[in-house]
Amino acid sequence: MNLITLNSVLRIFILCIIICSCTMKKQAALILKNGTIYSVDSNFSVYSAMAIGKDGKILATGSDEQILQKYNADSVYDLGKQCVMPGFIDSHCHFYGYCIKLQTMANLKGSESFEEIIEILKKHDEQFKAEWITGRGWDQNDWKVKEFPDNSLLNKVFPDKPVVLVRIDGHAVIANNAAISKVNLTPSGLKNKNEAIYKNGKFTGVFLENTADLLKNAVPEVSINQIIKGFTKGQNDCFEVGLTTVADAGLTKKEVLLIDSLQKEGTLKMRIYAMLEPSKENLEHFVKKGIYKTDYLNIRSIKLYADGALGSRGACLLSTYSDDPGNQGILVTSSDTIKAICKIAYANGFQVNTHCIGDSANRGILTIYGSFLKSKNDKRWRIEHAQVIHPSDFQLFGKFSVIPAVQSTHATSDMYWAEQRLGKQRVKSAYAYKQLIEQNGWIPNGTDFPVEEINPIYTFYAAFARKDLKGFPINGYQAENALSRVEALRSITIWAAKACFEEKEKGSLEKGKFADFVVLDKDIMKINDTEVPLVKVIKTYLNGKLVFSK
Repeated sequence: MNLITLNSVLRIFILCIIICSCTMKKQAALILKNGTIYSVDSNFSVYSAMAIGKDGKILATGSDEQILQKYNADSVYDLGKQCVMPGFIDSHCHFYGYCIKLQTMANLKGSESFEEIIEILKKHDEQFKAEWITGRGWDQNDWKVKEFPDNSLLNKVFPDKPVVLVRIDGHAVIANNAAISKVNLTPSGLKNKNEAIYKNGKFTGVFLENTADLLKNAVPEVSINQIIKGFTKGQNDCFEVGLTTVADAGLTKKEVLLIDSLQKEGTLKMRIYAMLEPSKENLEHFVKKGIYKTDYLNIRSIKLYADGALGSRGACLLSTYSDDPGNQGILVTSSDTIKAICKIAYANGFQVNTHCIGDSANRGILTIYGSFLKSKNDKRWRIEHAQVIHPSDFQLFGKFSVIPAVQSTHATSDMYWAEQRLGKQRVKSAYAYKQLIEQNGWIPNGTDFPVEEINPIYTFYAAFARKDLKGFPINGYQAENALSRVEALRSITIWAAKACFEEKEKGSLEKGKFADFVVLDKDIMKINDTEVPLVKVIKTYLNGKLVFSK
């Protein structure tokens, strides 16, 4: 064989190798390369590339070379060194309420006086001309006079149309006399006298907890079309800040069935972990029939309330409020009722998630949980908020494997007045997230939106920096209870997924999991803490499909 012939054969041989190597590559729908990809796996591995299959699940993570040698893709996204993280998960929020609020309620957040609220309501009523006027977001702690208002101005401006305005925490309302008369409330007929604020023996219009719920529930329901419009806007708001899963804390049967139907038809794309209201129909229709799970909806928990909120002095404390002697707050659900529901949940393999703010409420629920759980376990029963804990009770979380589901921005929202409510000594064991994480080794985080802002990057920031969005206080609020940045990221990704029994399918970027991820304009793990609240989501992907792009 001459030299020319040999060279020709070698060329053909090399070409065959190249062709074979190309045809042997696996096909992906999307490849990400040249990035900083935080997998948030058990080793907190960081990669530069990721391949995603046509089924919307992750095929592999690795270096650019590893991924490009093994996969071809319909689309290749050069990240240009940008930061990628798992889709953020809000472990406790009120998504349904947020979506409905967008359509029907006046936004009162940030108002600096009750007079300003009246002006907002006038404009809202002129625009919507609804049967009832509703609003949410007022907080007397933001006003110059930090006291509950009365409804005299509401009665003067809106004498005939019912008005119900929900406090920012959802645990109190102020209503005008037209609304009060609609539900036949009288001082002599009120079951729990502590659930109303009085002046000279008469209602001021401010009501707490169950009585507040009575007024909220009297407001006429919105139409299905309004709800769908609200869902569309609400989920787009979530995608814009990188949320791909939300745990909705307290849903009715009707709401859950609507969510399921809209998800199945593709109208609602948001993944939802549904915590059920403890109604009889929810217990019969869902709990006693067992866990219900799709890729988008997970029903396996019941949401209970032990007490109210600290801002409205409804949180139940072991001793009286420092700024309101004689008042220890409100227990909103009896121990017998809570025990009865826990018994049903335990028998049917359902998680119990109970709202507890005050140290008395936390101690009471931890004790009830312990009577069922006995010792360490994997039931993942949760205390929602876990804000004020008596120092001797922290160990109960570890003893019974109870999960504290917290909201870091509550600490930085409440820090201006929390000491007034609790006193210098008691406040030291409030918002104590580092102490809480030490009990079980992990902690889920959320926003409680619309109580707080919807953005999970604010949650991350508050968790490790313990500062408000203006950088106050300079050294962080009770900084001894700050989480590390790694812990803070885990708390809004893999630990939030684990709190919902979903850590095997989401919460980290690993082979076989849903390709739910976000691309950020800056790396929140590396930049100065003052820059973190300014970071924006560039793109959000759900199931490997783009659902938001800046």
